[in-house]
Amino acid sequence: MNEKYVVIDLETTGHSPVNPDKIIEVGIVVIENGTITDDFSTFLNPNMPIPAFISNLTGICDKHVENAPVFAEKAAEITDLFAGGYLVAHNVPFDFGFLNEELTASGFPALHNAVLDTVELARFLYPQAPGFKLGQLADYLQIHHDEPHRAITDARMTAHILLALLQKLRSLPYETIDHLLWLEKDLDSDLYHLLDQQRQRLAYLSDKRADSDVYRGLAIKSMANAKSDLPQVDTFFGEYLDAIYETQGTMEQQMTHYEKRTGQRTMSETVYDAFQTKQHALIEAETGTGKSLAYLLPAVYEAVTTQKKVVISTYTTQLQTQLLEEEIPFIRRLVPFSFDAALLKGKQHYISLEKFERVLASRESDNYDITLTKAMILVWLTETETGDIDEIQLPSSGYVFYRQISTDAEGPPDPSSVWFSRSFYQRARKRAQQADIVITNHALLCTDIFNDFQLLPSYDKAIIDEAHHLEETASKHYGLRLHYVYAQNILSQIGETKSENWLAKLLQRASGSETVYFPEEKWNAIHSKARYELDDLFRMLFQYVIDQKKTRKTFSDIGRTQYRFYEEKEDDASWSVIKEMVTRLTSYLRDLIQMLSQLKEKLEGSADHSDANDLPKHMDSLQSIIDRAEQLFLTSDDQMVKWMEIEAHGAKNAVYLYSEPTNISALLENDLFNQKDSIVLTSATLSIRNSFSYSQKRLGLSPENLLTAKIPSPFPYQEQVQLMVPNDFPDIRYGNQEAFIQATCEAIISLAHITDGRMLVLFTSYDMLRKAYALLSETIDTDTYMLIAQGISSGSRTRLKKNFQSFNQSILLGTSSFWEGVDVPGQDLSCLVIVRLPFEPPNHPVYEAKSNSLQKEGKNPFFDMALPNAVIRFKQGFGRLIRSASDRGIVFVCDARIIKAKYGTFFTDSIPSVPQTYDSTRELIKKAAEWF
Repeated sequence: MNEKYVVIDLETTGHSPVNPDKIIEVGIVVIENGTITDDFSTFLNPNMPIPAFISNLTGICDKHVENAPVFAEKAAEITDLFAGGYLVAHNVPFDFGFLNEELTASGFPALHNAVLDTVELARFLYPQAPGFKLGQLADYLQIHHDEPHRAITDARMTAHILLALLQKLRSLPYETIDHLLWLEKDLDSDLYHLLDQQRQRLAYLSDKRADSDVYRGLAIKSMANAKSDLPQVDTFFGEYLDAIYETQGTMEQQMTHYEKRTGQRTMSETVYDAFQTKQHALIEAETGTGKSLAYLLPAVYEAVTTQKKVVISTYTTQLQTQLLEEEIPFIRRLVPFSFDAALLKGKQHYISLEKFERVLASRESDNYDITLTKAMILVWLTETETGDIDEIQLPSSGYVFYRQISTDAEGPPDPSSVWFSRSFYQRARKRAQQADIVITNHALLCTDIFNDFQLLPSYDKAIIDEAHHLEETASKHYGLRLHYVYAQNILSQIGETKSENWLAKLLQRASGSETVYFPEEKWNAIHSKARYELDDLFRMLFQYVIDQKKTRKTFSDIGRTQYRFYEEKEDDASWSVIKEMVTRLTSYLRDLIQMLSQLKEKLEGSADHSDANDLPKHMDSLQSIIDRAEQLFLTSDDQMVKWMEIEAHGAKNAVYLYSEPTNISALLENDLFNQKDSIVLTSATLSIRNSFSYSQKRLGLSPENLLTAKIPSPFPYQEQVQLMVPNDFPDIRYGNQEAFIQATCEAIISLAHITDGRMLVLFTSYDMLRKAYALLSETIDTDTYMLIAQGISSGSRTRLKKNFQSFNQSILLGTSSFWEGVDVPGQDLSCLVIVRLPFEPPNHPVYEAKSNSLQKEGKNPFFDMALPNAVIRFKQGFGRLIRSASDRGIVFVCDARIIKAKYGTFFTDSIPSVPQTYDSTRELIKKAAEWF
């Protein structure tokens, strides 16, 4: 690989070379024989003003370029540097496009060098990198990067990254290189020569690699699955905690900035007491308690002393990763014995090597995203010990492809299969069976409960962190969902006999056997009718919701229109037609299942047909559509709430169907709490006014067998937070929404001047967020403040949060998921604006059904559900501001009900005690400026 590589980076006046934007700085670095041999740098005069945004980003202003040469004066020198070399850039289309545009405009021929894009190379050679921007990669590869967004320093950084990438390429096994060669033609970088050169080099090396296990052309990382010796513990729990917290000062030895937290030990003792007395527990641990460590210490002690597993369940994958990669290793350094911990997720998280090998063997060309996904997975398989796809960031459409090659896409497990022993999912199950601590997520925990505890290893005690999500997760697992794309994809994957899909390929491979018979014409006819009926049904449902919207209550504030349906209130004529369509569809699907069943019988005992292994899976998938459709439309159950959601501006068959129980408490009580010795539920938001009665009732916990504890935060909230509520905002209840939004935006702008942005604004509705964003965009100085809005600015929640932290003066508008799980510690967040108290809209389908159910029981839906839910949500939102002992900030609540309404104290009494001010907006802004 001793080639010549010419790395270029450009700074420009904008993003489009034909806009016409111009180059203002060029940085070039030349690499030969693996060493940087030359560099070149110059400012260029664009003969146009440099925009303020570009000057802020790069530090280059008009005075830097006023005496600089124009591009044409340097074109020949630049062109000569590229002679005989690869053109390399971090995002080649940008730099190559600009360079050639300037060359041709100056009368020079465009360059036609082979190219290497370090973004693309990094994506598949370092698939586990946290990000692929230049700075992120430099940090990941531990390459020092000073003066970012300057051409020559960025070019040098790209050069060092390229050298690391080439080194990584040289480290890959022969089989991985061989597969990458087949994919190379669909990638942007010209890699064939480099890959072929490496393949030829490896072909001469016959030694088996100790770090790789090769099977059927796939190279994966070799792994040992050894279990540690059985640990011995000969101390009582109190002595065990003393050794960690007090006597030996172990915690202080292991943590540089350890702060003694009384609440942390109290929580450890409460968990231990629950385990010993075989009671369940609700523990609210406020921010800063260190609850993960607090519950892990008794969990590990219990598992090791009893030789019985303890399960720990979290809601977010982020917390699972934190437990496994940070907390568990730390605990190992603290305790005087060994223990094993394992992470187990659902099948959909783990790659199926059998499925992936089959896809690679087909040698089919794909679109760019899928090709890149395959390349990423090939390299990742040489590194991963888990096979958990969450370790890497696939391209967006790569996840659609991945679903086809996950373990969830396999048929029933077959221990006699050659792939069984190499299954990442089975390995994860084995590790979990051997472990003392099993970490999982709420989704798999609930699936396990729903399937009579067949998925997780046997356990009697569990800790459920982020427990305020358990009710929601359990409701989804005891309910069901069905949408058009899901059902249509199942039919498409199976396909007709003359298509390129699964069934056609199976019949083609089996055609040599005289014993195989399949009624192809009958199958194609029924398959076609099923697809037609499915499309027709969902179009009918779409129109039905539109019609009901005109005369009945619907709810629309999530980008979709939601409509709750129940048998006794539906339109007789139209509903009868829908039920007839459902009956026809399920009849067609049963016919398809019957024919697949006959095919399965005839293929059994014949020569190995790998595609035949998928027959049971496809039959189950078709049956799942039947079961869901019948439960939704052909059965009546007053304990379930059923609703539809349509995308009003989407396709006319874009309908989503849902069903959930109106009350999950009895199900959780019978299926979880009565089955296990001790379940400890913990979260920062479980109590209301220091009472756990709401959480206890909604989760189905009996008060007779329940421990409760509230662990206060060690943070000095009285000094850290100011709670401010304006008394002069228009009352939104009297049709003053526009005036209320205007007042909110004016307050946001005034506060932004004081806090330099660094503001999170939480809404309860997308509609209000959109209107506020539109008004702020017109009135705020967008050259000074970066305005980021959920659902408007592109990107996931994580991406929006990173953007928020990347710009010094940012304002982030969020709703729904932003009320929790967004941690922005330090000075990045100094002001939290809560626009409205987070009550559920009364016409939301699930709220409406649960409200009706409570009324039938003689209860008050507002005080028994709406208010407690809103208080819990408010506590979650409030918790976004203070994430460490050094944080300071303002919580500005635009909704005066928190002060004026009789129930307002439920909110203020449920958060830490902080100074409150109820005054005019003008006085509040003045006080905020003085306080900061």
